[in-house]
Amino acid sequence: MERAGDMEGAGNLEGAGDPERAAASRRALETDGAATGPDAFPAALREALGRRGLSLERVSERLRARGIGVSQATLSSWQRGRSQPERARSLRAVEVLEEILELPGGALRSLLGPRRPRGRVAPARGESAALQVLGEDSVVEKALGERFRHFNQETGSLLIHDVVTLGASGTLSNLTTTNVLRANRAGADRALFVLSFDDEQAEPLDIRVTSGRLGEATYLKKLKSLVMEIHFGRELAKLDTTVVSYAVDVSPSRKPATHYERWSRANLHEYLQQVFFHPDALPSGCRRYFRDQVGSPPRAQRRISMNDSHSTHVLASRCKPGVHGVAWDFGTEEFRHGVAG
Repeated sequence: MERAGDMEGAGNLEGAGDPERAAASRRALETDGAATGPDAFPAALREALGRRGLSLERVSERLRARGIGVSQATLSSWQRGRSQPERARSLRAVEVLEEILELPGGALRSLLGPRRPRGRVAPARGESAALQVLGEDSVVEKALGERFRHFNQETGSLLIHDVVTLGASGTLSNLTTTNVLRANRAGADRALFVLSFDDEQAEPLDIRVTSGRLGEATYLKKLKSLVMEIHFGRELAKLDTTVVSYAVDVSPSRKPATHYERWSRANLHEYLQQVFFHPDALPSGCRRYFRDQVGSPPRAQRRISMNDSHSTHVLASRCKPGVHGVAWDFGTEEFRHGVAG
């Protein structure tokens, strides 16, 4: 199964193993430093949860066993910074959280800021739009962490062209993307791109940026996602445009790809996706479709044909927010075996 992410900077790939030669072309993404101010408490809570490997469900159960009722939704709101514990019962829950997460006493409570206005903290505009398409707790949000809240707010995509190439085994072998971006404000000089794989063996082997410059990149194995920061090479004036192009080689996964998706949180002028199949692994049929949200049932499905070059494509103009995809079926039992739909 194959998907691709945000038309303004994220994607989803499939297929690969442990790449040694990727080390030369990838550098670990680093945060800009420890969170401060209103971001300190949620950042510390997320880090502690990740370090202990505890789900919100499990933490809620442990709190309940100690006589403190805090729902998963509340814990999720705390770790995202949309609300913070303020009432006496909630502050007691924080003290117990410190014990559960094996933190020193006061490690979390000391990071709480002043009381906030009643009600939840509204998500940033870009975050809210992304959540409408991705939903809560998405892979993209987990991969970006603090960066998700302001994910590519300085730019917006006008046009995207994806070229998806499959190998003889029917798995993804290469993804090439060209993205035309426009600055929403003066000073924009970089953008983030997230490519998420469906198969745990699917990992990037090589990254080549042909327009722009690769600043940082890392493959997050647990999330099966590649995060790239690509610099434009100059600061853009407001409404100025730039072109980012990159190619990612992917190692063979365990099972053939069955589709490729790209999601957009905003209107896109045009999206073109081409899929090239290997002559030894031709599909029995291809179709285009649209999803309102990642993971929701596909709709607006329509069969599309292949040409003599063993490729198919979909061209969408004036794309509304959502997920645009192409799916295909392999006609032999060899390729049907083990395929996740």
